[in-house]
Order: sequence, then structure tokens, then C-alpha cells
Amino acid sequence: MKLIILDRDGVINEDSDDYIKSPDEFVPLPGSLEAIARLKAAGWTVAVATNQSGIGRGYYDEATLTAMHDKLSRLLAEHGGSIDYIAWCPHTPDDRCDCRKPRTGLYERIADHFSTPLIGVPVIGDSFRDLQAARAVGARPILVRSGKGERTLAAHADELDGIPVHADLAAAVSALLNEE
Repeated sequence: MKLIILDRDGVINEDSDDYIKSPDEFVPLPGSLEAIARLKAAGWTVAVATNQSGIGRGYYDEATLTAMHDKLSRLLAEHGGSIDYIAWCPHTPDDRCDCRKPRTGLYERIADHFSTPLIGVPVIGDSFRDLQAARAVGARPILVRSGKGERTLAAHADELDGIPVHADLAAAVSALLNEE
């Protein structure tokens, strides 16, 4: 199985420091839906691992998150793409859960769901915590400059040695598919 794990906000869709709180605020980044469709056409299994502390903070509920993901599914279907599994964490940092990135619980949930190890699995994210969690499970972290990616580069440049950096999901997917 060719598995890839994507962060959501800042990688697939626009991010906001005020949180993405509704389907109307869920706006795909240019090229992201097409990139996921290209992955699917090339035989990849696509999973999403996303911190959604807006639920724990009371900004939106699980039904709203489901509506956002339903919108993503509809938009992807229009491009011939799909997501195979979404793992999400509703907790705030104060909850000290095991699933909120940079902890590894979301990635472990994905590994369990697909009954596969994550060694070498590409993980595309825009935040340092995405990359930390990927490293912790032996996956292959990839940073995109979209979303919080530029901030991540500025704040953690010394810690990103050896991690590929791409403009956005479309560029990262192109690089992955060119490796095949």
C-alpha cells in the first residue's frame, strides 16, 4: 500500500488563526484538490490527520466538522479524488491528550486503521508539530510553505535539516510522483 498522510488546514484548505469554523470558511487551497486526485489516480491511499481544537474550545461542534469534511469529499469527487480516512483530535493543548500533534496518536490511529507501519510514509504538513509527530513514528516529514509553513521555516530552520520543503501540496505531490 502506498500511504500518504496530509495535514488539513494550511495544506488542503486555507488556514486561519481564528480557526476554520464552518463549511463556508472551508476553502481549498489552489491546486490541492487536483493534487489529491493525482495521488488517488497513481494508486495512493490518502489519510488526513488534523488537530481540531476549535471543538474543544467551543468554536464549533462535531456535526460542523463532519459538514466541513463532507464538503471536502464533494469537492474532491468533482476532481476524481477522495480521502480514504480522516483522523482528528478535538482536544485543546491543555487537555494533554495523546492524539494532538505533536503527539503521535492521530498517526497511530491511521496506522491501526490501515494495519500498516508508518516507517517511511510521507507526511505533508505546514506546522512544526506535524513534522515532529511524523519523525516520532518513523514517517517521512515534508513541509509546505502554504498555511503556517513560512512561519515554521522562520522559527525552526535549524531543526528542518533534511526535510523537503515545497511551495504547496501540489508541488509536494508532483515531487513524490516524480520519484515513482
